[in-house]
Amino acid sequence: MQIQYNYAFFDEGSKREIRRATLKAIAIPGYQVPFASREMPIGRGWGTGGLQLTLSLIGKKDALKVIDQGSDESVNAVSIKKLIQKTTGVETVDETADATLIQSRHRVPEIPLKPGQILVLQVPMPEPLRIIESSEMETKKLHGEKDYSGAWLVLFEQIMKYRNMTTGSDHPVMVHERYVMAPSPIPKFDNPKLNSSEALILLGAGREKKIYAVPPYTRVVSLSFEDVPFEAESFQGKCCKQCGAEGVFLDELFDAGAGVTYYQCNDTSYCISRMNQQSL
Repeated sequence: MQIQYNYAFFDEGSKREIRRATLKAIAIPGYQVPFASREMPIGRGWGTGGLQLTLSLIGKKDALKVIDQGSDESVNAVSIKKLIQKTTGVETVDETADATLIQSRHRVPEIPLKPGQILVLQVPMPEPLRIIESSEMETKKLHGEKDYSGAWLVLFEQIMKYRNMTTGSDHPVMVHERYVMAPSPIPKFDNPKLNSSEALILLGAGREKKIYAVPPYTRVVSLSFEDVPFEAESFQGKCCKQCGAEGVFLDELFDAGAGVTYYQCNDTSYCISRMNQQSL
């Protein structure tokens, strides 16, 4: 017996409710909009927030790309693609430029996004103030009063202890000079890509039941101090072993046989695209 799914898995009422929350998030950049997170056929923490956004927005003419920490072929990425394709029949692509809807875990693609594209980021913890305040009611008050002294204090303590800001990922950002936002666990290298992006960026947390957004051309600034500026990961003097790319986020790998360390593009489709161009 074949199971019949509604288009994009959800019933139409569920998709409308998620879209309404999404529209509010777009209208108030960086603000966390509560929504009724649905039960999904995958465990919470495996990208249910991003998946719900994708399923509520995807249309028959869309081209879908799903990446997990830069890879198009990880278990998480492949499983999500299979679910979406099975319930929609949309085309899936690996090339960032060919996609209209991109769902990602922990990375922003290397190729600059363009107008008309939507990037959906999966978020495990949407509240940037949770580390200093456990009460949801209190964090709402702090956001309402624009009191982000706790977020600055966390960074200041890192500087006092380690002489630098040690956030490796999920470094907080100020959106539209109003809300401090958790950009999802993307590396600091990707934070500048959020600023004035030509694409719409949506962030969904299924377990925490929050949706928030960075509309196109929105000012996004990583938190820092005048005497200790924000610094992303540096790969100066290093390049990808396979395609020779520089100025991109690289994975450091070790060849046990040769006993040497080498670097490789984290964004696999970007790397493959460069190698294909070089072979022409």
